[in-house]
Amino acid sequence: MYESVIKQRLQALNIPTDIDAEKYKNLLVFYDEIINRFGSRPAYSSLGRTISYKELDAYANAFASYIQTETDLKVGDRIAIQLPNIVQFPVAFLGSLRAGLIIVNVNPLYTATELEHQFNDAGVKALVVLANIADTVATIIDKTAINTVIVTELADLHKSPKRQVLNFLIKNVKKMVPQFSISKAVKFTEVMKIGSGTPPIMSQPTLDDVAVLQYTGGTTGVAKGAMLTHGNILANMLQAAPIFNTYGLNDEGVCVIQPLPLYHIYAFTVGLILLSKGAHTVLIPNPRDLPALVKELKKWRFDGFCGLNTLFVALCNNDEFKKLDFKHLKMTLSGGMALTHFAADLWKKTTGTDIYEGYGLTETSPVVAVNTGNGNRIGTIGIPLPLTQIDIRDDNHQQVKLGESGELCIKGPQVMKGYWQREQATNETVIEGWLYTGDIATLSKDGYLTIVDRKKDMILVSGFNVYPNEIEDVVCLHEYILESCAVACEDEHSGEVVHLHVVKSAADIALSETDVIDFCRLSLAGYKVPKKVFFKDELPKTNVGKILRRKVREDAQA
Repeated sequence: MYESVIKQRLQALNIPTDIDAEKYKNLLVFYDEIINRFGSRPAYSSLGRTISYKELDAYANAFASYIQTETDLKVGDRIAIQLPNIVQFPVAFLGSLRAGLIIVNVNPLYTATELEHQFNDAGVKALVVLANIADTVATIIDKTAINTVIVTELADLHKSPKRQVLNFLIKNVKKMVPQFSISKAVKFTEVMKIGSGTPPIMSQPTLDDVAVLQYTGGTTGVAKGAMLTHGNILANMLQAAPIFNTYGLNDEGVCVIQPLPLYHIYAFTVGLILLSKGAHTVLIPNPRDLPALVKELKKWRFDGFCGLNTLFVALCNNDEFKKLDFKHLKMTLSGGMALTHFAADLWKKTTGTDIYEGYGLTETSPVVAVNTGNGNRIGTIGIPLPLTQIDIRDDNHQQVKLGESGELCIKGPQVMKGYWQREQATNETVIEGWLYTGDIATLSKDGYLTIVDRKKDMILVSGFNVYPNEIEDVVCLHEYILESCAVACEDEHSGEVVHLHVVKSAADIALSETDVIDFCRLSLAGYKVPKKVFFKDELPKTNVGKILRRKVREDAQA
């Protein structure tokens, strides 16, 4: 029933359904093709530095050569990349793939506690990190198996002498680089210098080989690495590419602004689609700095923009942004959190263009569905991609009727290989080839998907997944807290924020909201830290003592 409805909608929108998901043997073959095709075009820009496709190729080769000749890393070893949106990111990514390594994308905002868990869980042996945040890494590096650390400064791929001047100013005048000591560290500039002398031996992975370990909480709060293969990522790119054709983007000089972080699989996969068109991607390292973002936008005649609710609203309330020329803007993508009608209407009023909302998960590489340029429907997540099967099931795993709500289940070539070294978690999430998303959805009679609720307890803060168990595990370490429960609360700026309900170990203990929040900041990234703390005499529980999170949430809303 669902399959025929979706096929009819794809055909009505002129979206081909006969996608060859195995067009490329691996990601390296794809990169080789686009580099040969678009060599002299600009590929990436950031902080005043633009590199062409040919330069990306040369830098990536130097990186891969260094890995192969100067380290003891072997094919299949894991390398963590902890960088913001700077041109070194795609260089390190492609170079690592060419050397046969598996990439572990790491959030630059992570605390020492979060880094230690992810590095050890993935068995990371090498790390590429920005000097500005290397002080945090330095505190836990000896607790990991990492032997190779490559440290880059922001301007390392700028031409000399601009590179030296900018790095000096950033470090010594702006004081943006804290002191740190990592004995095994080597400079990124040295890697480029040493590696440029010898061509690398190109890895030859198969479509079934893992390319990326992308960490997520999945349907539980334990951070797990989703194994995304070369085949998963390539398939998702090829599935989504026909949708991008409906936005009116051509293959001639397309420029897209990318403020979403490349370490997030959504931004990364969108980036691959853009590369396939020979597009120029302008990377924004810090989208929270609105004046700097708008200043950067003024430099470019941009055709596309990627963002989410909070960024759209903030920009539309910026007077300088309103003065920009939007006549070339054809594609604005929204993902990571639900697009509101308010944000969509405000963007349309300000820029004269639509926002196209999509939906995905880390476990699906990530895109499942997206709105098209010729069939946009605000309030929905659009239509499933070609080759994507969807089912909506009740609690008994039975398919519900069209228009009725149930858990969204997905099957397709973009579904992950499984969770890294977690067979049980994989088997609980992927059943007979179907990925159970934990999201409650409906499918309309004309093929549009709508997310109506989340079955899981995940909290979505400005597009970032926050899992209550992770917060509660930190809070329980406080000597004056007996038990806690973290729940989501709606917020006009970030979509949702964390509210924490706690029971003190003794009623007469002096413990303030500020005390608890400050304690959380020691071990949690800023977006995970509770915005409010409520002290309770007790928390509602089941007969066996399990805290009823839903009841806590309902009581809080009431």
